[in-house]
Amino acid sequence: MVAIVSTVAYLGLEARGVEVQCNLVPGLPKFVIVGLPDKAVAESRERVRAAMAAIGLALPPKHIILNLSPADLPKEGSHFDLPIALALLGAMGVVDAETLADYVVVGELALDGRIAPSPGVLLAALHASGEGKGLVCPAAQGSEAAWAGAGVVAAPDLIALLNHFKGRQLLAAPRPGEAETPGNGPDLAQVKGQEIAKRALEIAAAGGHNLLMSGPPGAGKSLLASCLPGILPPLDAAEALEVSMVASVAGTLEGGRLTRTRPFRAPHHSASMAALVGGGLKVKPGEVSLAHMGVLFLDELPEFQRAVLDSLRQPLETGTVSVARANAHVTFPARVQLVAAMNPCRCGHLGDPALACARAPRCAADYQAKVSGPLLDRIDLHIEVQPVRAADLVLPPPAEGSAEVAVRVAKARAVQVARANGSGTRSNAELEGKALEAVATPDEPGRKLLAQAAEAMRMSARGYTRVLRVARTIADLAGSEGVARIHVAEALSYRRQGPLS
Repeated sequence: MVAIVSTVAYLGLEARGVEVQCNLVPGLPKFVIVGLPDKAVAESRERVRAAMAAIGLALPPKHIILNLSPADLPKEGSHFDLPIALALLGAMGVVDAETLADYVVVGELALDGRIAPSPGVLLAALHASGEGKGLVCPAAQGSEAAWAGAGVVAAPDLIALLNHFKGRQLLAAPRPGEAETPGNGPDLAQVKGQEIAKRALEIAAAGGHNLLMSGPPGAGKSLLASCLPGILPPLDAAEALEVSMVASVAGTLEGGRLTRTRPFRAPHHSASMAALVGGGLKVKPGEVSLAHMGVLFLDELPEFQRAVLDSLRQPLETGTVSVARANAHVTFPARVQLVAAMNPCRCGHLGDPALACARAPRCAADYQAKVSGPLLDRIDLHIEVQPVRAADLVLPPPAEGSAEVAVRVAKARAVQVARANGSGTRSNAELEGKALEAVATPDEPGRKLLAQAAEAMRMSARGYTRVLRVARTIADLAGSEGVARIHVAEALSYRRQGPLS
């Protein structure tokens, strides 16, 4: 008799159905797994053998054939352990094969029979729900799987799972888990002075715009960036599910609990291209995907390898990352808000004759050239962060902090969502084509100013579009129905006009 257990193989954020087929045939005792298993799947033979021995069962003295169907789909990951074990137990008659047909099974087996967590359980649960089946998963990830619906069996070990299927000791259904809202970093009230930078940060948060801050060391660029999560609105239910799916397949969803806090990722400038955009031997999401629906902060921007930075150009434009491999083409979501910080030159003191190095201003041109023009063109807001004066440091804290700014940001975002009318656009930064023209076309004085500025600044079509998006956000913060000349003028003031001074 052939016993069949359903499981999944992960391809990006897609869970593809896989059948684990087990047959016991006469012949020399042997345990064979076929169907393009990787090293982790092939090694599951020994984990299954040891786990079964731990609960008092021995493999039958027959030729055991495990087929992972479809046979031409690569199978990767340790989550195949549990479905392989259950298929074998079904073929041995230890567990009812018809009962197994109602479930999708994922989980890694320890040598003592415990069922250990494995990445991607949320994706498997959504796949099982779509197929009208339940899910068998590790107990530690039951709260994660429960978000996809009912029918989740979360077992701590193999013996508890067998007792559940036999009706001897039923396992309690897990409940969806939600992480507590953590602190959102520093408060804007800690930032003294820097009113222009704080205004730009509010505009960036309100419209989801990319932001580049340039200034000398110690001016507060990193502090400003770390304040951004505190003024962003929380994730809605759909966004939280998208973010959690990425975290699930990456194995970073702590305790199986979903969160409404927007991601904030700050990779070191030594990060490789695979670490930033995804890839590797076994394709995993990179930092730009782990920051999906949140903020990707790149400090010391020119210190990143130029090829690594240029790999962000497509994700910033399309909101997705495509990783091509010979045997697969994997796509991850990457709708991020890029916030970058840099010094104007290597020494960081360009413009200050007392501190600048002897190579100024040539060193500034060489340093800034490490960041390509096409990447800079994709950044909506460019600001120069001035050094903090001693007089600013002795001032009392600002009357307005993150909480007050967050209220205005949330109000502006609510206007944008209502204006989108279910089209799927979440912020002004995503507006394109006719939708952008319909809501962001300035009045006549604004159009004249924008046309003159575009000509004088030799603005690209992309830059023109991004100015319109920023102007629309400024108008939303002001509570204006239309985009006026004053909104266009402020948006133009944040546009890069040449080498940073």
